[in-house]
Amino acid sequence: METPIKIKICGITRIEDLLCAVNAGVDALGFVFYPHSPRYLAPQQAAQLLQHLPPFLTSVGLFVNPSIEEVSAVIKVAPIQLLQFHGDETPEQCAAIADAVNRPFIRAFRVKTDTKPIDLLEYEASYRAASRFFQGLLLDTYVDSFGGSGKVFDWSLIPKELAPRVVLSGGLSVQNATDAVVRVQPFALDISSGVELAKGIKDAAKVQAFVTAVRLAQSVRS
Repeated sequence: METPIKIKICGITRIEDLLCAVNAGVDALGFVFYPHSPRYLAPQQAAQLLQHLPPFLTSVGLFVNPSIEEVSAVIKVAPIQLLQFHGDETPEQCAAIADAVNRPFIRAFRVKTDTKPIDLLEYEASYRAASRFFQGLLLDTYVDSFGGSGKVFDWSLIPKELAPRVVLSGGLSVQNATDAVVRVQPFALDISSGVELAKGIKDAAKVQAFVTAVRLAQSVRS
């Protein structure tokens, strides 16, 4: 039997959005600790939300070019389980932070129009070699600003051997969920703006519709 594709809802800022995502059956929730993001949460706010997380659902903290001290300060208040680096962090910087706070991490790769499949494989290999805490790549669309893009990149650039290990992000929605499952067959899907009423405000109906579309697409494909 095929392993269900994992689903992460990122940019959680409200208790009602957290609960609707949990009830929809998602696998992970993302909390943004990048101050320039409209979905930014102070560590104290995130800590309050984390109190409502059920067992076996992963909490993910998104950081952009943080210092060890910054990540340590966040985790001391809001003990998220998985780090997501979304800036210009090198393999060595990610490894140092992960070691310091004893947390696994995923690394965002922002795919450009001139990105080649071999670039993705080499990027993954460099982070895997650098740290025992590295758990995989999150693939997003390149934009000038940091954080999520809300735009789709060319999925054909993802090597077939890499796809089962990646978290696919960037411009996902209810409308393209089926294509994402069928064409890419990733390990996980990460969505934020595609299930929102406004930045940082989730739409419960869209969250449920996205989860349903992913599960249905995978059941039909398998």
